[in-house]
Amino acid sequence: MEVRIIDRIGAIDRDEWNALISPAQSPFVEYDWLHGLEEAKCTGGESGWHPVHFTFRDAGKLVAAAPAYVKENSEGEFIYDWSWAEAAARAGISYYPKLVFGVPFTPVTGPRLLCPDELRKTLVPTLAEVADAFVKKAGLSSAHVLFPEAAGAELWESAGFMHRLSTQFHFVNDGYKTFEDFLTRLPSKKRTQLRRERGQAAKDGITIETHPPTQPDQELVSTMYELYLTTVDKFSWGRRYLNPRFFEYVGKHFFHRLAWVLAKREGRVIASAFNLKKDKRLFGRYWGTFEEHPFLHFNVCYYHGVDECIREGLSVFEPGAGGEHKRVRGFLPTIMHSTHLIEHPGLDHAIRDYLRRERSAVIKHVDQERAESGLVRTT
Repeated sequence: MEVRIIDRIGAIDRDEWNALISPAQSPFVEYDWLHGLEEAKCTGGESGWHPVHFTFRDAGKLVAAAPAYVKENSEGEFIYDWSWAEAAARAGISYYPKLVFGVPFTPVTGPRLLCPDELRKTLVPTLAEVADAFVKKAGLSSAHVLFPEAAGAELWESAGFMHRLSTQFHFVNDGYKTFEDFLTRLPSKKRTQLRRERGQAAKDGITIETHPPTQPDQELVSTMYELYLTTVDKFSWGRRYLNPRFFEYVGKHFFHRLAWVLAKREGRVIASAFNLKKDKRLFGRYWGTFEEHPFLHFNVCYYHGVDECIREGLSVFEPGAGGEHKRVRGFLPTIMHSTHLIEHPGLDHAIRDYLRRERSAVIKHVDQERAESGLVRTT
């Protein structure tokens, strides 16, 4: 088995890479998404995300790969370790640069080692050893695996990484036949609220639709980018991680995964959500609007996606990171995973102790919230 680290995914054959990914696994680890980020210069250069993809070959054949980056900051990761960096700075420890396994700007669970299932138990510990050696040789502070699948997180933990739990809010389709069928599971006050909010778009003369999985024209691609900017430029935490070149790339090479939501008034697109769809899952990413209307955000980003899942028999809708307001609208708290290896013994010990306490609190919170939601069946 030969292990190599490459600085661009373009050095690998597209079909070779995608052959490592099963139909049910995240679209964000597919070649065209990662290659699009590199080709558009959203990663590399001065982005703070420097590709160092780990590859495994057996007799020349690619048998496993792990998208990875050397990071100079913690932006665009969504597993927040700012307090760790601050604690390190107070102790005179350099926290950056660090090694990250994951997908830039994408808080979505997926395999962090792409390989056949029968190799995973063997190769994850091997990758953990290789990553630790790379961190030491490169003078990095740490290695972080962001949003791995639960089983993968356990393998990384067994290899010596700390296991962290966090939460997102997902819609889980429990065999609902209609949106009203979904609403009947909610308390009456919430049902009334959701009906009122969902009906507001029609009152404002707004229609909401999903663009079909066909290649969009240049005008729509440009409009989607402009809408993306309306949110990232509006808030202090917003960052222009993506650029027009990336939107053009995915519009041309990844349109079969796109499920862009378009809100129109008088025939003009006024708001959107950058969604993707694969297998039985819908993924929400970026929201933007040219006009302010009551509950438009909820309709474009949440209710339309829930309705789409029910109509098409999709199992889960992941609308993105954060947002307690999602809980009120029928999204369930869901545990997310990350694993971490800190080279400095003192910092490692302090963080491990913190994560043990945090983990118990997360599990308790999620269990309580799900039990009180009315959406989880009890036996």
